[in-house]
Amino acid sequence: MRRKPGTLVPLEQALCLAAAALRRRGLETFHGFSIAKEIQDAGDTRLLTAYGTLYRALGRLEQMGLVTSVWEDAQLAADEGRPRRRLYSITDAGLKAAAETRAAPKRPARRISRLADA
Repeated sequence: MRRKPGTLVPLEQALCLAAAALRRRGLETFHGFSIAKEIQDAGDTRLLTAYGTLYRALGRLEQMGLVTSVWEDAQLAADEGRPRRRLYSITDAGLKAAAETRAAPKRPARRISRLADA
């Protein structure tokens, strides 16, 4: 997908909005499942259609400086009998991107085909 430099695709916008919402509720860090659930609860499930879509988008947001991530303590995961999780945190730049997304006028959904007009 081509995009203008400095712009976010809809999934990245949804991730910033969800991360900001989690932070407002007191969660400084979150893992992939919690942010996917936040997006699902907001009704944007169509954005998470393919395996790995979420983590690729989180990686792009990290490269842009909108989120940071760290691996959780291995001992904590071992004590709970599960794999380690990567924990994400939204940055000030990510909060700004979320605010800009909220303030932007909503665009109507694009049509997939001109056949819908016929």
